[in-house]
Amino acid sequence: MNLGSILVTILVGAVIGALGRLVVRGHQNISWWLTILIGIAAAFLGTLIATWLGVNDTRGIDWIELFIQIGVAAILVSLVASSGGRRRRITRL
Repeated sequence: MNLGSILVTILVGAVIGALGRLVVRGHQNISWWLTILIGIAAAFLGTLIATWLGVNDTRGIDWIELFIQIGVAAILVSLVASSGGRRRRITRL
């Protein structure tokens, strides 16, 4: 794995993570770097699921695989956000 593929993986992970956050309703208190990590994990898991189902053998953009990756990212964002994520302390005057 070279530097170019690592940077592409981070970029794709950021996009997949951001799309996963858009799918989940409400506000999620998780950081941007955690969103990228979730997106990278979702891209990897979504590719594995698409390969297992046999739906990622097309040329060009693989839309079914992309939708699977976004769905996995949405599930992971929901799980991380519900487990606490980044908490902010609210002070009342």
